[in-house]
Amino acid sequence: MINNYDSVTPISETAQVQGLRQYFTEENMERLAGIMYPRKIMKGSNLFWEGDKAEYIYYIKKGRLKMTKTSDEGSSFTLYLHHEGDLLGYGNVMTESVHFLGAEVTEDCELGVIQCKDLEVLLWQHGDFAVEFMRWQGTMHQLVQTKLRDLMMFGKPGALCSLLIRLNNSYGEPYQAYSRITVKLNNTELAEMIGATRESVNRMLSDMKKEGAVYTENGHLIIKDLAYLRGICHCENCPKHICRV
Repeated sequence: MINNYDSVTPISETAQVQGLRQYFTEENMERLAGIMYPRKIMKGSNLFWEGDKAEYIYYIKKGRLKMTKTSDEGSSFTLYLHHEGDLLGYGNVMTESVHFLGAEVTEDCELGVIQCKDLEVLLWQHGDFAVEFMRWQGTMHQLVQTKLRDLMMFGKPGALCSLLIRLNNSYGEPYQAYSRITVKLNNTELAEMIGATRESVNRMLSDMKKEGAVYTENGHLIIKDLAYLRGICHCENCPKHICRV
């Protein structure tokens, strides 16, 4: 049994994922803000559905939402969680396309809505903005690749451990000598994020608790032994802006 409880280094706010601002200069953030118009959308609503025409991208000023994919059998698979500071839009902004994922609001959101046509003008007018936008897109592609690796290479235990590490990078905060994931997710929601059943997630979390790697308190997951989780998923120590949900 591994009891290396001191292996978790608490995450400071500055170490957490900072969203779009880590890719754009203040000047280019102002340019992007200049073509946004505000929109509020309530928890439980859908921002867009799979197959909707992708005419806009969205900047999250406040709140959270999740990106989902529905199978032919009707089951829902959660691929991403997005929060304040994120830019999202899963179509090709340079050509006519449709959303291949749906967006469900999980916490009341304030958004900046950007028409793809307006964004295209910015890309043509400002070369430095275009370079920074390409850098952001490249990171999003890396995020997709690493998630596919996690889901396919090391089985469901590896996928769950990777998910917990990603949640810790995105939503972790210091808690006693450990790290607490601030967003509450039940086992069904965790299962939807790794393509597993709730029962299998129950069993895997039970095994991790026996090993002293995690525990739950008031609905929050507490990470006690990050090294244990990294060992199970063969962690490659990706940068935190890629190792996120």
